[in-house]
This record gives sequence, C-alpha cells and structure tokens, in this order.
Amino acid sequence: MGKLSFLTGAGIGYVLGARAGRARYEKIKGATAKLWENPKIQQNVHKVEARVTDAAKNSGSQLTDKVASTVKGKLSGSRGAHHPDFPVGNTGRGTDGPMPPTTPQPPL
Repeated sequence: MGKLSFLTGAGIGYVLGARAGRARYEKIKGATAKLWENPKIQQNVHKVEARVTDAAKNSGSQLTDKVASTVKGKLSGSRGAHHPDFPVGNTGRGTDGPMPPTTPQPPL
C-alpha cells in the first residue's frame, strides 16, 4: 500500500507541476533559495553539521579502540579472552572442516 500511495502522489505532483509550467517552477525555486540563504536557517544548518561531525568522530574513535583492543588480544595469543562480537568456532580457515561451496552468482 505504501508504494501505491507514493506513486499516486508522485503522479499527481507531476501532473500539477506540468500544468503549472516553468514560471511556477522558477518561482518555487527562487523562494526555496531565498529560504535556504536565510541567516537563521544557515546558523541551524551549521549547528547540525557540527553535531554530526562530532558524533562521527566519537563513534569512529570508539570503533577504532574496539578493533585495536581485539587485534591486540588476538596477536598476544590470549585464547581465553574472546570478544563477544566475534564468535569462536567454525572460522572458515579449514581448522574446523571444509567450508561448504557457495552457489555461483549470475553475471552483472
């Protein structure tokens, strides 16, 4: 039902837009550009950009720390300290038996 509603709305929008013509399109485009250039809007855009950048930096450093500690644990030979995100068992390296064959994929 969601796809049907979307396609219906898109079709109605296309028909109305086509009837409105190029002049109406240019008027809407100009109003949108004027709104986007508003200093208050740009101030909020910059705030959101800063928050997203900070969140990405924090998440990235946390992920890097997690990977580094896991790799250090594996390289130091500590067999007892397994990370819960990395299961122990069939690793696919032939130590637990051969891996089953994969089905061929169709060419692109």
